[in-house]
Amino acid sequence: MRSEPTAVRVVLAEDGVLLREGLAGLLSRFAFDVVAAVGDAAALRAAVAEHRPDLVITDIRMPPDFSDEGLRAAVELRHADPDLAVVALSQYVELSYAADLLDSGAGRRVGYLLKDRVVDVADFVAALRQVLGGGTVVDPQVIRQLITRRRDPLAELSPREHEVLTLIAEGHSNAAIARRLVVTDATVGKHVRSILAKLDLPQTEDTHRRVLAVLAYLRGRPANPEPR
Repeated sequence: MRSEPTAVRVVLAEDGVLLREGLAGLLSRFAFDVVAAVGDAAALRAAVAEHRPDLVITDIRMPPDFSDEGLRAAVELRHADPDLAVVALSQYVELSYAADLLDSGAGRRVGYLLKDRVVDVADFVAALRQVLGGGTVVDPQVIRQLITRRRDPLAELSPREHEVLTLIAEGHSNAAIARRLVVTDATVGKHVRSILAKLDLPQTEDTHRRVLAVLAYLRGRPANPEPR
C-alpha cells in the first residue's frame, strides 16, 4: 500500500487577519499544514524556533513599524538555517534587504513575490512547490528594480544583453529565453557567454548558479556560486 505524502509544514506570517486566515485556508486545500499563523516578526521567529517548519511564507511589512520587519526576519532565519524554504510576499518592492534574502542559502529555496501579481492560485502553489524543490522564484518587477538600482556597472552590456540578463535573473533557461525573444538557442548562448565575460562571472549553464551570480553582482559582491 502506498503511503500518503507528508503534508508540508508551513509557518505563515501576515499582519492582516483576513488575508492571514484566507491564505491559511487556501494552503490547507493543497496539502500544506499551517502549523502557525502569526501577525508580526517576533512571533514569526518564535514560531519557526518552535515548529521547525518546511516552509515560511511571510509578509514583508509588519508591526510595529510596518517597514521591512518581515523581510529582515526572513533574512535572519535564512542565515540561521540556509536550507529553510522562505517565500516573501509584499504589496511593494522593498529593496533594502531583498538582495540579502535572495542571496542567502546559495540562492536556493527562496522566493520573492508581489501580492498583486499572485492572481492565479495554481501558479502560486506551483511557485511554493518550486521553492520547496530547491528553486528560486522572483517576481520580474523585483528583478527590474534591482537592476535599475545598479544600472552603472551594467553599462558595458548591449540592450539585448540587458534583456537576456533580466530573463536569466528571473530563472529562465536558455531555451526559455530563446522562445521568449524568438531567437535560436545558439544566439542566447552567445549572449550569455558575452554577459558572463563582461561581468567577469563564471561561465555556467546551471540556472540556480546563474541567478546567484546575477544577484551577487548586483550587490557588488564577488560571485561565488558554490553553496556556503
